[in-house]
Amino acid sequence: FPAMASDSGDGHATLKRCLGVLRDARNDSEQFAALLLVTKAVRAGEVDAKTRRQIFDAIGFTFPTRLLISGQPPPGCPPHTFRALGLTLLACFCTDPELAGHSQVLNKIPTFNEVLLSPCGPDSTSMVDDVYQCLSAVLATARGPRELVAKGTVSALCQAYLSGGHGSDRALTLLLGLLAVAEARCWQRDAPQLLAVLSRLSDDFLKAEDMTKFELCEVLPHFIPLAAPLTRDSQGSECLHRLYKGLADILGSKLSQSQRDPALKLAAGLVQACGAEWIPAGSAGSKFLALLVNLACVEVRLTLEEPDPVELEGKKEVVTACYVLMEMGILECLREENPLLDEVQKMQLMRIMEEAFGAVIFYLRQVKQEDLQDPFIFASVRVLGAWMAEETSSLKQEICELLPFLVHYARKLFKEGSPAVSLPQAELGSTEGPALPQDALRFLLPGFCHLTAEDRPRAILVSQGAPALLCEYFLHQWEVLSSEPMAAGPLTSTEMSLQTLCGIFLNLVVTAPDLVRQDKTFSSLLDVLLKSLPLLLPQEHHLVLAANVATLGLMLARILTGSAALQGTQSAKEFFGATLRFLLQAHTAQADPGSDSLAVAVSPAYRSAWDDIQELWFLGMQALAGCIPLFPWLPSAVLQARWLEGLSELLSRVSPASLDFELITAFQGVLVALARASEPCRDVILAHHGTEWANLYGMAALEQCLAKQ
Repeated sequence: FPAMASDSGDGHATLKRCLGVLRDARNDSEQFAALLLVTKAVRAGEVDAKTRRQIFDAIGFTFPTRLLISGQPPPGCPPHTFRALGLTLLACFCTDPELAGHSQVLNKIPTFNEVLLSPCGPDSTSMVDDVYQCLSAVLATARGPRELVAKGTVSALCQAYLSGGHGSDRALTLLLGLLAVAEARCWQRDAPQLLAVLSRLSDDFLKAEDMTKFELCEVLPHFIPLAAPLTRDSQGSECLHRLYKGLADILGSKLSQSQRDPALKLAAGLVQACGAEWIPAGSAGSKFLALLVNLACVEVRLTLEEPDPVELEGKKEVVTACYVLMEMGILECLREENPLLDEVQKMQLMRIMEEAFGAVIFYLRQVKQEDLQDPFIFASVRVLGAWMAEETSSLKQEICELLPFLVHYARKLFKEGSPAVSLPQAELGSTEGPALPQDALRFLLPGFCHLTAEDRPRAILVSQGAPALLCEYFLHQWEVLSSEPMAAGPLTSTEMSLQTLCGIFLNLVVTAPDLVRQDKTFSSLLDVLLKSLPLLLPQEHHLVLAANVATLGLMLARILTGSAALQGTQSAKEFFGATLRFLLQAHTAQADPGSDSLAVAVSPAYRSAWDDIQELWFLGMQALAGCIPLFPWLPSAVLQARWLEGLSELLSRVSPASLDFELITAFQGVLVALARASEPCRDVILAHHGTEWANLYGMAALEQCLAKQ
């Protein structure tokens, strides 16, 4: 080999000869000597992709694997010689993406971790560098991130970073990369270690008084987990407090744009993860929150009121962060329990936010058709939806003018299942991850619900074909809900959307009955409602949605009397059967603490939801009374359900004083309708002392009806 070594002037020729020796080596010594020269060339960076592949073809994975597990090095060599050689070769192979994802590299991950965790002397820095190169390459492969998390690399990187040894900055970079693609899994498996890194970073952030502070603003958001709320334990809460104080220092100072933007993004990241919980109560906290929302609004106005296309492109990320802060501002201005803001601050912020939302509307009115896939437009529509959901009196004219665009945009995304990827934006008050990007409608529904109650916006929505779109969306969301396990748990966005849709349709039924008669959309909707209620009702945790579906179904039935689905079909009978159960089971007799008699009360199963369904229940009773004369088969369905017997039993057991006027009116409306429409129903009421309790409860119309022969 001396001849080869002296030939180092022509590195390429040397390598070629070494590769020949590697291929034809008769024993380990020859192969080892050739390898030393190859690795020397590799380390000197003299190897191109083609040659790297030739090295791999000559060696394969077997020899590096043997080197990694070999014990004693040759006499006179440093103790890590074999391992260092093996790692250099693997680092060389890993520059080929195909090889980096090979199982023979992935199964070396524990070895890589071990090197990171071993004390690093001056003679082992190159090993650490090689390991980082291997890990970076593995991270970039399809299977890599999952394997790295599963094999403990997150913990090793955290420890490597915290130890501050050779290459610890690369450990941080790799952690950022892993968190970017597998945040939930990382936190699930290695929360304590990640929290320790966040603790160090937040400490550095608070103490730094130079540019490091702003650099950390860029790094920190990656370490704030959406998956594992930091407010749950004391260490997380301490980190949050340090971040709050650090941000308060920054935002309270005079800043250049390049300094302010990362700070706003960090604040938005914290809001996404923890809402406003990281901002302490009290005067300092409320001033900070007001400042934060104020700065966000200023940024939005500056960027969107006179949008320069080139400048806007670079600002989209920070404006999206500002949207998150504005959304928090809306929530905080509405918060009544333990509010962070006082009334004066709330008024001021609402005024400032109104101006910012004016800028958002102005921007959306300029949007070109070909730009609709831009995630920034999605973020802008979403934040406007949050404003429309809560604040209906301001910017009404501007919102009305924008409605055609909003309907068109929501329809386009929904129909196309758009690939627009949502920019990170807070799911405030939600327990779920971000909605499907194409689901702009989900964020517009609450606003549409308010607007359909008013003449002008309702007319615009109808003229833009919103009812048909909303019906289609209802069908889609119902399918999603039906496919989810119907287990009790926090309200899903799907169920919330369905409830809001029912609210929109109820508005249309009440305010635009002619539209309901003429638009075939509503017949399709009725078909779905008839079939869905019987599935919903046995489940208490779907009671609010069931109340919406029952009431909307009854209201639609009153208008669409000629619909084929209502002519005594099985689905109609099942729907009305379920509705009757829902209406009757809402009340029960229970002991009245103040007397010996029983009092009427909301049933235990309905109690927690009663605030949400009380109005729907009364509306449903009214609508049922309206349906009875319209469907000749309905009274016999009522008899079959033994509804009259159930109601009679309730009324005969409770003290009349425990029924308020509204409840008596609701019961009387249905009873009178039944007595008028059906002789058998009238007979059942009479047989159950109907005349007596009609008199007792002051149901004059029922008394009169029963008295007629």
